[in-house]
Amino acid sequence: MTLRTFAAAGLAIALAGCTTIPTSADPISSRWVGQSAGKFFAAFGPPISDTENGAGVNYTWKGGYKTVRVPAKYAEGADGKRGKQISPARTQYLRCQAEIATSSDYTIRSIRVVGDIPGVNGPSYCAEFLAPAQPTQ
Repeated sequence: MTLRTFAAAGLAIALAGCTTIPTSADPISSRWVGQSAGKFFAAFGPPISDTENGAGVNYTWKGGYKTVRVPAKYAEGADGKRGKQISPARTQYLRCQAEIATSSDYTIRSIRVVGDIPGVNGPSYCAEFLAPAQPTQ
């Protein structure tokens, strides 16, 4: 009986020491969490504000400004001709805003996108800008 109690206590201690690292589908977090904030700011520009949070600093960053001209879309007409206009041409102004939390050693702990719009190639311009897809080799 005592052996079972010690075995159960040992198992509980062993399990308490385990940590689970969540796997995130967020490409921005996957790319930047654990990296140096200096590397991020060198690549994308300085933050617009910062706030002390005890053990680290929270930064507000804004950037990635880009103007894109989206052409008009047309329905397919007869004999391969252009049909009726579905949507007009427009100018789209892209930008990204994020809050970046760092630890005391200037390592990024989390990135939360607070201002995002649909991108050119997908639902998130911030994901396209901050974590571009790596070319396959």
